[in-house]
Amino acid sequence: MSTVQRRSAGVALAPRRRDRRGRGLRGPLMPTSLPGYRSRAERFDDHVLAAVERLERRWAAQLEGTEFAVEDVPPSNPAPWEHGGVPLGRCFPADAGMPARIVVYRRPLETRAVDEADLADLVRDVLVEQVAHLLARAPEDVDPGYHS
Repeated sequence: MSTVQRRSAGVALAPRRRDRRGRGLRGPLMPTSLPGYRSRAERFDDHVLAAVERLERRWAAQLEGTEFAVEDVPPSNPAPWEHGGVPLGRCFPADAGMPARIVVYRRPLETRAVDEADLADLVRDVLVEQVAHLLARAPEDVDPGYHS
């Protein structure tokens, strides 16, 4: 709390420059220049954002108002149309005032990917499939770079 005045029992205290042992404030545990600075979830979110931006460049009008979300794992009760296996993503069409929503599940995708590049491709393919389902088109029409 170096820049904010602290209050204790109604008395304003000076900002602390050192801890009680005189060692000073702690710095970040890991410098921002190291690869481990960002968590797996944050890196996964970056892959999703990159894929969504790529899709929105081409389908901006059709995806207007569509929400994209990331969840760690899918719910334990599968949808009636899902047959076996773990879903990697789901598409929820717009309904009763709710916007369309596409959800990508992080943990199942991470377990299937070999490395970061493979994860980025897998995320893009899952998003293309879900957008294709939402727009009632073939995935190859949504993204010519799609490979099943």
